[in-house]
Amino acid sequence: MFHIVLVEPEIPPNTGNIIRLCANTGCHLHLVEPLGFDLDEKKLRRAGLDYHEWASVKTYPDMAALKKSLSGDVYAISTRGQTCYSDVQFKPGDIFVFGPETRGLSESYLESRSANSVLRIPMLEHSRSLNLSNAVAVIVYEALRQNGFAQMRTRAAH
Repeated sequence: MFHIVLVEPEIPPNTGNIIRLCANTGCHLHLVEPLGFDLDEKKLRRAGLDYHEWASVKTYPDMAALKKSLSGDVYAISTRGQTCYSDVQFKPGDIFVFGPETRGLSESYLESRSANSVLRIPMLEHSRSLNLSNAVAVIVYEALRQNGFAQMRTRAAH
């Protein structure tokens, strides 16, 4: 499945929503410290409801530790990206990296990536950014769609 990386997430309900998304899609969530909250925080638990037990969530002290544990094509998601997310063919094992809610991924990190691996979600020109959990959902569901929603129920059971 796909890997979602949140670098220094700051807002507990966003991470809780993403935990719920991972529980429902089979994606793996990777959190790079420092976190702007405690993983036991009430707001995080409320947003994730009772999905924590169904989601794969790991934390890492820094990006170097994360890189040692994951392999696959890495896509940085940023408002500064030049490549539209829907122009990329995703495959299972791909890694989607999102930055902190208030500042996004660092300029140095983005510059270390190839231009076609820094993806943008189109928005109106005056828009600043999407909510983090919404942006993650957009990317994840496009990747799942491209891969035929493998192993997912796509029709209502009768």
